[in-house]
Amino acid sequence: MGCEVSKLCAFCCVSEPEGSNHGVTGFDEDRRGEGNDLPQFREFSIESLRNATSGFAAENIVSEHGEKAPNVVYKGKLDNQRRIAVKRFNRKAWPDSRQFLEEAKAVGQLRNYRMANLLGCCYEGEERLLVAEFMPHETLAKHLFHWESQPMKWAMRLRVALHIAQALEYCTGKGRALYHDLNAYRVLFDDDSNPRLSCFGLMKNSRDGKSYSTNLAFTPPEYLRTGRVTPESVMYSYGTLLLDLLSGKHIPPSHALDLIRDRNIQMLIDSCLEGQFSSDDGTELIRLASRCLQYEPRERPNPKSLVTAMIPLQKDLETPSHQLMGIPSSASTMPHSPLGDACVRADLTAIHEIVEKLGYKDDEGAATELSFQMWTNQMQDSLNFKKKGDVAFRHKDFANAAECYSQFIEGGTMVSPTVYARRSLCYLMNEMPQEALNDAMQAQVISPAWHIASYLQAVALSSLGQENEAHAALKDGSMLESKRNALS
Repeated sequence: MGCEVSKLCAFCCVSEPEGSNHGVTGFDEDRRGEGNDLPQFREFSIESLRNATSGFAAENIVSEHGEKAPNVVYKGKLDNQRRIAVKRFNRKAWPDSRQFLEEAKAVGQLRNYRMANLLGCCYEGEERLLVAEFMPHETLAKHLFHWESQPMKWAMRLRVALHIAQALEYCTGKGRALYHDLNAYRVLFDDDSNPRLSCFGLMKNSRDGKSYSTNLAFTPPEYLRTGRVTPESVMYSYGTLLLDLLSGKHIPPSHALDLIRDRNIQMLIDSCLEGQFSSDDGTELIRLASRCLQYEPRERPNPKSLVTAMIPLQKDLETPSHQLMGIPSSASTMPHSPLGDACVRADLTAIHEIVEKLGYKDDEGAATELSFQMWTNQMQDSLNFKKKGDVAFRHKDFANAAECYSQFIEGGTMVSPTVYARRSLCYLMNEMPQEALNDAMQAQVISPAWHIASYLQAVALSSLGQENEAHAALKDGSMLESKRNALS
């Protein structure tokens, strides 16, 4: 065992005074920001969310109990390529649309890098949906209870505990101290495998619904008496989360406290952690869990004191989360083809040279004609516009090239993904990233497996400041290019 049982057994369960309430300093202080790169909270139409989730398709369900859950969570992608998580409530959950909107707006004002933030909502007819940032690397429950390649390391478990405490501290400071049903399924992992707290727990599952969906053995004692959630109830749930991290199992608090009182610590600590931590660190985490699980709510710590206590336990500050988690890094999935590298660097000159050399051979096999109409003057005019655009494109006269390509497209006699891609690059050259993104997406509609369309989307998204979406598009382009090369 990584800690000496004799020292752990000396641990006393008596509640101690809370830690100092001075500001948190040290660990990751330079990143304690409020997610300023995120869009403001907005209202979505049901149609846009239906499109984003492929009609709320079963294969896009990411919630714990699948379609059987009363409120189902789907993954999806908006038209601007931003990945989202959509929580669709039971139709009877929030009958008053105004109350639902007020609650959602209040949560939507929160912006913090320790949270999977709420981006918007939808309340058309009987539909009630929340839209949040999508976290691609699943839940703490998955990595802690159902791991496949490796158990979660001690350093990562401590990082989870700190990040969630920081998220709760932020919410409390913003007047949202109540978090409903905090558990391992509410902790998500982002693109960099950093743990974040789901914003969905800041709203109840219904206007008058229960705040705890878990087994009653895990609910705070006062909730069983009164049916009300208080800030101290959240601290109790945080204590159960610490038990999960310590044990690697979902142990009822009463059983865990019995083990601690009986000094049977070996039965509590995850055997996979042997040799990974000191006895002092193990003792401190057990002490914190026990304080959170005190029967009397007033004896539990607050989020700020938890953060203060957790910071000194962070001994491994250098190893990235993805490495601790055994998840491939973003860098390892970057493309390495000349075009992919140019897109990573946003080297528009290099991209232009490659696209120019490719010509129109990628249009082969695409549906380039809208009809079998005879060659007419109109079609000849369209082709002339394309040729003029190609000449301007070759000579880097991007404004004129974009104009000529627009006239070709407006002619409507032929459809060319390459023309859309070329005009997209012209727009990028002229600092018009939104127009460039629209054209790159249209090129992909015409030719779904075309890697260049995805690459251009990545560059446009990066120019718009949507780095996560840009990275996803870049990976899509790399994957499509690899498949294409394998078939050639």
